[in-house]
Amino acid sequence: MTHGAISSKYGEALTKSILYFEAQRSGKLPSNQRVDWRGDSALRDGSDFHVDLTGGYYDAGDNTKFGLPLAFTTTMLAWSSIEMASQLKANTEHKNLLTAIKWATDYLIKAHPEPNVLYGQVGDGNSDHACWMRPEDMTTTRPSYRIDAQHPGADLAGETAAAMAAASIAFAPYNKDYAEKLIVHAKQLFDFAVAHPGDYQNSISNAGAFYSSSGYQDELLWAAAWLYRATKKDTYLNYLNEASNTGGPRTVFSWDDKFLGAQVLVAKLALEGKVKINKMDEYKSMAEQFICNCAQKGSNNVKKTQGGLLWFLPWANLQYTTSASFVLSVYSKYLKSADASIKCPGGNLQASDLLNVARDQANYILGSNPKSMSYMVGYGSNYPKKPHHRGASIVSIKKNKTPVDCKGGFSEWYNNPAPNPNVLNGAIVGGPDENDAYGDDRTDYQHSEPGLATVAPFVGVLAAVA
Repeated sequence: MTHGAISSKYGEALTKSILYFEAQRSGKLPSNQRVDWRGDSALRDGSDFHVDLTGGYYDAGDNTKFGLPLAFTTTMLAWSSIEMASQLKANTEHKNLLTAIKWATDYLIKAHPEPNVLYGQVGDGNSDHACWMRPEDMTTTRPSYRIDAQHPGADLAGETAAAMAAASIAFAPYNKDYAEKLIVHAKQLFDFAVAHPGDYQNSISNAGAFYSSSGYQDELLWAAAWLYRATKKDTYLNYLNEASNTGGPRTVFSWDDKFLGAQVLVAKLALEGKVKINKMDEYKSMAEQFICNCAQKGSNNVKKTQGGLLWFLPWANLQYTTSASFVLSVYSKYLKSADASIKCPGGNLQASDLLNVARDQANYILGSNPKSMSYMVGYGSNYPKKPHHRGASIVSIKKNKTPVDCKGGFSEWYNNPAPNPNVLNGAIVGGPDENDAYGDDRTDYQHSEPGLATVAPFVGVLAAVA
């Protein structure tokens, strides 16, 4: 295959990965909506508190809006937009990506009506998961949940601050007023998080069963790193320098664990050599340990399947593969700019080596694997036909307006052996097991459910390798 053909292959996957976010949209859809099997949904979100919480994205195959993975998704889309702008423009996807980011940040702005108030979830995860309905038909109650000074959640506020700060950088060259608005929210949310520590599931207990956070220190570092990059204010650099916990060597980068993200952002500063803080080398060394382990040259290498997939954890492993691949892609860029390399226990790594590892992982996900299956829906001819996704698995409301009720959806659609009637283009399923096996079974949500946080980092990877 010539390089041109490879590029077009990644370009097609890139286009679809951004299209996926349109299928996940909640609220009133715009006139230029491209995913036409979806309709307006959840138009009364927030009405229980007399706030407008319409918009944003449904989390995965369900119809709930969970704030922590939604904000992480936003941060990762913004990071992709900032670092890979030239490649995105070359593939004419940059505007589409900014649109995808803005669909999230417009919602996050509404969810932050006061400095110390942040709505972190809409929809009850339990009652939502007990129904199999199109978002357009939902009859389940959609309670709104929030954190505030009395009911803190420093992880949720911190991640949302990171999202706002990263998005402000992404928008700065194109929409200065919007970028400035985002930075005001980012600063307020960071101050709220620092002043009111605590894990958000202690305040929003409903989130605990679905997206329980393992702590908030990582989100605060991650937010400080993004705020420093957006504002160049020493306050945020000092916060990073004075942190008692810089994370140590990490084994994953995910919606729950941002330590590696903060380490990589500080390592970028170290490589540029413009600012100096005492802990800089510590952050950089931790980031590089993770990279060495992914490249199989470390002291604690990431497991690889027989087929070559980086294997982190059994539940929806691809979310960790895409985020690790993003880190490799972006660090490759930083090394190249600094004309630097990484010294690993198993030998040196050049910028090109990092990009090659990321490309190999992208190739596996797109079909270079033992099953010759693309784990991106709608890409290639052999891809998951039955992802665990309510909207995609039920006939479109545009084709049949008869409502599908809560339980009827299970008998008629969920347990239906036929492929989903709607193709969820660009979605990435949880992925194969550690033996490279995948069953394409709608009921096996551990492997077949696609989520926002899996696709967001992959956008940047595809742009980097395209």
